[in-house]
Amino acid sequence: MVEISLLGKPVNTIGSLPQIGSFAPDFTVTKTDLSEIHLKNYLGKIIVMNIFPSLDTETCATAMQHYNELAEKFPDVLILCISADLPFAQKRFCITQHLENVQPVSVFRHPSFGKDYGVTLIDGPLTGLLSRAVIIVNENGKIIYTQQVKEVAEGPNYEAITNVLEKTKYAYAK
Repeated sequence: MVEISLLGKPVNTIGSLPQIGSFAPDFTVTKTDLSEIHLKNYLGKIIVMNIFPSLDTETCATAMQHYNELAEKFPDVLILCISADLPFAQKRFCITQHLENVQPVSVFRHPSFGKDYGVTLIDGPLTGLLSRAVIIVNENGKIIYTQQVKEVAEGPNYEAITNVLEKTKYAYAK
């Protein structure tokens, strides 16, 4: 369990993020067309997991714009935007916001994702939703970066994420 905050008030997650250097747990999530994908199907690619409570918040909407720009800058990187929002809402949001470079996916059928990654909020007004976190997985399925955002209403450290992707990009080129 990790204590973070929501608008300055303490809330807790169900666990901790997986350790850097460990293999990312496989998962199943639902795409906007209601098909399901698994992490194991994307091994061989660098994957950024943008994990967040809901698209219906300003912070999450802003984050999606940032990740869409990152995906444009790093076209070989898969950016999964993971929340408990229904796939229909995710699709509508991405269309209205012109987000074409990220892959929104939902855990609405698969709550085990939040438990396996330690990001389900277990108390406070957003109980049952996911906390704001970032996990980057290399092409071999190993976790190379994690960030549990301490204040749910704030965005992640985009500079750190970009730096990791830049380093990975150069390592890939060798």
